[in-house]
Amino acid sequence: MEADLITIGDEILIGQIVDTNSAWMAQQLNDEGINVHQITSISDQPEHIISTLNESGKKASLVLVTGGLGPTKDDRTKSALCTFFGTQLIENKEVLEHINQLLIPRGIAINTLNREQAHVPATAIILPNKLGTAPGLLFNHEGTIFVFMPGVPFEMKYLMENEVLPRIKKLFNTSTIIHRTVLTQGLPESILAERIDDWEDSLPECISLAYLPSPESMRLRLSARGDDKEYLSNLLEQNIKELTEIIPGYIFGYEDDTMAGNIGKILKEKGLTVSVAESCTGGNIAHFFTLNPGSSEYFKGGVVAYSNEIKVKLLGIDPQLIAENGAVSKEVVEAMAVAVRQLLQTDYAIATSGIAGPGGGIPEKPVGTVWIAAADSDSVVSKTFNFGNNRKRNIIRSSQTALNMLRLQLLKK
Repeated sequence: MEADLITIGDEILIGQIVDTNSAWMAQQLNDEGINVHQITSISDQPEHIISTLNESGKKASLVLVTGGLGPTKDDRTKSALCTFFGTQLIENKEVLEHINQLLIPRGIAINTLNREQAHVPATAIILPNKLGTAPGLLFNHEGTIFVFMPGVPFEMKYLMENEVLPRIKKLFNTSTIIHRTVLTQGLPESILAERIDDWEDSLPECISLAYLPSPESMRLRLSARGDDKEYLSNLLEQNIKELTEIIPGYIFGYEDDTMAGNIGKILKEKGLTVSVAESCTGGNIAHFFTLNPGSSEYFKGGVVAYSNEIKVKLLGIDPQLIAENGAVSKEVVEAMAVAVRQLLQTDYAIATSGIAGPGGGIPEKPVGTVWIAAADSDSVVSKTFNFGNNRKRNIIRSSQTALNMLRLQLLKK
């Protein structure tokens, strides 16, 4: 079965607030085996509401709507519902009593607007909202289930978990949808797709694959659909195992893992430490490490040596080395990695130096050129990259690539 999600509110359309409701609802529906066909944001205008409901009702078995149920004059959803469903508003005694019980203990006198919250479409099934004054409304209309909920996220979530999802499970025979996400780093999308082409072609019909690129990583999302959850789960694991044998060095985690988090686990398990010397990444690698609880056990600290002066004064880089090779060079970045490892007395160190842009490039070293080095007690490895001309993406990609170089060095050990 398929569902449509609709959010009502001019505040969404003008960018005043972000629609987080739809993302959360889509995830909940997916967990129940319901495919979301379309997500739409519309204005508070009654004619827009009616036309959108009509369109969704023609193709979806389930339509979930949030917003427009408040007590103020700009919320006109209930009057539009009466037109669409051919009904009228009536006062519901149970809803009115709930509003009384909700407001009186707070010392709030019920006014006309509060009382109008108890006016609901006569043909609606009322979904009690214990957290707010606006109830949820459910209609079974021409073979489609329509559900209307407040736009306040915590009220919507309460209704979904306690009223909507339990009813949906009873009304529909849903299939199972399971998602697994494989996180990779180091292969561009086109090269990765070529590398796993035969594996992708051999996937069972019940499993689909999506490529989800981002500056941090290339995510591979596998989705399995069917009736037997255990069978689908085992099938996914089997195919993911085959994938790891094809690109073993490029997979750094699964689901919500982070590169820095997984590296931290390895360092912690082995009792090892790391430090960083950052130029073009400006402390971003240190930030990625310290996002993880307990990172003080393995991450000692770092030096943001953004200027050549700091590279010389704090890290002790020979100024002649910079003069001869430039700050963005193999020689300098390797010296930075070795120096910060010795300075902070760590087992490993990472260093970055590059031209993040949008200016500063030269023909020999265009914008996006980045040198990265990783050092341990025995060796230092370095490599040059070009991440393009977007400054923000360059910083993120440089940081993730530096972390990946450290990860690969750890795996070799």
